[in-house]
Amino acid sequence: MTATTAQGWEDRSAALWSRIDSLGPEDFIARTDALAAELGAEHPVALFERAAARDSFGRTSEAVPLYREALRGELPGERRRRAVIQLASSQRALGHPEESIRLLTAERAHGDDHLSDALTAVLALALADAGRAREGVAEAVAALAPHLPRYQRSMANYARMLGGTARGE
Repeated sequence: MTATTAQGWEDRSAALWSRIDSLGPEDFIARTDALAAELGAEHPVALFERAAARDSFGRTSEAVPLYREALRGELPGERRRRAVIQLASSQRALGHPEESIRLLTAERAHGDDHLSDALTAVLALALADAGRAREGVAEAVAALAPHLPRYQRSMANYARMLGGTARGE
């Protein structure tokens, strides 16, 4: 696929996702599958897009194997991190919070970016589901602290005291 063709595909994918709320679940998933088929059934991006479409409509158990397969391939750029976060969220929703915690903890080692707060939000939920609510609150407070107009330092300290990780250290 040429760069121009790839950008055209990305533009059509973005346009489809912008219509998610105006299309029914079956229609959206069918359109996503058709678009993904253009890349090939085993293409990591195609697998990721198919997983995300299903996940978006509560078909989480169908999404998990697609996320896993996408991650086995060379999923490029931001989609790899999104796939890990979304897989972890799906695992949590399916009653596997420890798997979610493992995935997200490993993903954190890849550094911070604009998806770090989303990762932390899912981690906080997974910790709570695993019976570790205090750590989950600490994670959530630590993620929120940098966004506050005041009290950032205090909130980061409270998060540390609760047992979470303080960001920015």
